[in-house]
Amino acid sequence: MKTLLIIDKSLGLARSHLVKKLLGAAAAKADLTLTDKIDESELAIVLGGALSADSALNGKKVYVGDVELAASQPEQFLTQAKAQAESYQAPAAAAAAVSAPSVPRIVAVTACPTGVAHTFMAAEAIEQEAKKRGWWVKVETRGSVGAGNAITPEEVEQADLVIVAADIEVDLSKFAGKKMYRTSTGLALKKTAQELDKAQAEATVYQSSAQSGAQPASAGQKKGGTGPYRHLLTGVSYMLPMVVAGGLCIALSFVFGIEAFKQEGTLAAHLMKIGGGSAFALMVPVLAGYIAFSIADRPGLAPGMVGGMLAVSTGAGFLGGIIAGFLAGYLAKALSDHVKLPQSMSALKPILIIPLVATLITGLIMIYVVGTPVAKILTGLTSWLQSMGTANAVILGAILGGMMCTDMGGPVNKVAYVFGTTLLSSQIYAPMAAVMAGGMVPPLAMGLATLVAAKKFSASEREGGKAAFVLGLCFISEGAIPYAARDPMRVLPCCILGGAITGALSMAVGAHLMAPHGGLFVLLIPGAITPVLGYLFAILAGTAVAGLLYAVLKRPDEQLVKAA
Repeated sequence: MKTLLIIDKSLGLARSHLVKKLLGAAAAKADLTLTDKIDESELAIVLGGALSADSALNGKKVYVGDVELAASQPEQFLTQAKAQAESYQAPAAAAAAVSAPSVPRIVAVTACPTGVAHTFMAAEAIEQEAKKRGWWVKVETRGSVGAGNAITPEEVEQADLVIVAADIEVDLSKFAGKKMYRTSTGLALKKTAQELDKAQAEATVYQSSAQSGAQPASAGQKKGGTGPYRHLLTGVSYMLPMVVAGGLCIALSFVFGIEAFKQEGTLAAHLMKIGGGSAFALMVPVLAGYIAFSIADRPGLAPGMVGGMLAVSTGAGFLGGIIAGFLAGYLAKALSDHVKLPQSMSALKPILIIPLVATLITGLIMIYVVGTPVAKILTGLTSWLQSMGTANAVILGAILGGMMCTDMGGPVNKVAYVFGTTLLSSQIYAPMAAVMAGGMVPPLAMGLATLVAAKKFSASEREGGKAAFVLGLCFISEGAIPYAARDPMRVLPCCILGGAITGALSMAVGAHLMAPHGGLFVLLIPGAITPVLGYLFAILAGTAVAGLLYAVLKRPDEQLVKAA
């Protein structure tokens, strides 16, 4: 007999879980099968309080029982429930209330690799669209400072649908058992209405890794992208704080002189030890560890970090770290999916067997197979980048700057960004400078265009131009998205041209950047950007070209034309 357990919230999560486990273990002996689906249940057992009127239970056998008896003598309790359960009929008022249409309750989570722009812009877009439809909505942002506007267990329980708009892997265990739809922050921001429609049609019940070792990939889950690119971005997102802290500490040590850190016991030496000797030393292990974590959850973390450390010690650098992360992650996942143990030993798998075996295999492969050849490749790449002539440097800068402006925080933008950030671990700072300078151009250019050709823009676009300008100064390319979405055929070519010019000039003047984020506010840290004047000139030149060109090409707003 299929049986539904209805446990009152007043019992608390821990006690409810304990009672459910005890009754679950005793159910087979009582010839009962526990289910979470009310429509397929034949018997409903209520624990911890009186049954609230519910027409969905009409015609089913219902038993209201004692929690203490259920906890102390579960088998006897279930036998008693079967014998004493009575047919249920909800009061007419309750049935009428249930038949009335209810407001959909939506909870959502947004997260992007840097946790700065797309995270919050996607959250705002989802909230606005949901409220426009009359839905109840709450969006939790997993930004760079942690979870904001956190969704409570009660809100999860009451939710009809969970929407996850994330470009990185995030912990979703609290949504286990709820209908879920996964997408990217870019789609949630640019095609909000379509994504909410798809969420209603394509959402599937989510099972956490704790419930199912091999979670099936549904159509709704594939939409968010769970392939290697997503895993790489997850690793980069956790690595970024190390890069920022380490780079700025190194820059501060340079304030006392480029070689001042060589004098033992000085403040410059200590700053270099903190930044270069500690934070930068952890960059590759953290990158590798969280790539593996994204693939295999917590069991992948230890082998990934160990593989990352071995990549550093063998000289394989960030390339070896990326290989180690994917190797450790897929090894740990394979062990989790295919190693079957008795129930009594299953708890040992995630904390002993998987970390040990995956770490051992990953470590040996890194030492005997990957380390030496990848180290030679990295050495060759480093030598090439450091010895590039001006012409090659300008070409590379133009490519990186143009890529940063292609899709405003999308996949192409992120490829260029990851290229620049990972090179920082090899003490190569010029590409990162070109990347950040190029990424600042689109919003700055749109802000400039709204000033130069104000009559061609609506009042809201002119106001948005002020915000875009500020976002550009902060290196948030997404500030240009509203303009690119409305007029992509003109905005994107202008921005790509401006970004390419900026990237090329940045490389031409030999600009170096110690931190991968912060925009021009990084100038507040002496030595973080060099040379300052050349770097500012590169940004101003690209911004002027893109902004003025778009001001010329922009067609006047149709409403303004009619008004004229």
